[in-house]
Amino acid sequence: MAKLIFCYGAMGSSKTANALMVAYNYSERGQKALILKPATDTRDGELIVRSRIGLWNKCELVENFLERYRTDPAIVTAYNAIIVDEVQFATEEQIDLFSDIVDNWNIPVLCYGLRADFRNHFFPGSRRLMEIADEIREIKTICWCGKKATCNARYDENGIIREGEQVVLGANSNYISLCRKHFKEGRLK
Repeated sequence: MAKLIFCYGAMGSSKTANALMVAYNYSERGQKALILKPATDTRDGELIVRSRIGLWNKCELVENFLERYRTDPAIVTAYNAIIVDEVQFATEEQIDLFSDIVDNWNIPVLCYGLRADFRNHFFPGSRRLMEIADEIREIKTICWCGKKATCNARYDENGIIREGEQVVLGANSNYISLCRKHFKEGRLK
């Protein structure tokens, strides 16, 4: 039975690498996994998913795929699985459409992304997945102190940023994963 799965973790926990490895495993077994990402994620180019350790693959945009799905739902039968990277940027409606794919077509949808933003507030897509996913898996990483990192801190030369737009694309030069204690204290090291 297919499932809607949410694999979440703090920044740097290898979510994208995990997603790409799952896609590779399907391919190695002669099956086809579709890799998607929201159009919001433009860091590595529009149709590329790339991990920090150098793994990459071509992808489609969530928005384009779901628009085609709305007009021709049977397009999903071309795939054995759907893998969504950076799912935190998906809308609640998009998450519900992914659940329809699981429920109506028996095709697993594996979603990878952040649970919370730099203020420790849910992203809309992540919140919806926490509400309706069949399975929720944490991909762990560590804070500089060695404890489990659960928070994504946005920072600049003045320290941790506590206010601003929810979505500001960036990587290690803008964000760091911290344990809750060091996030609260604002300690980057």
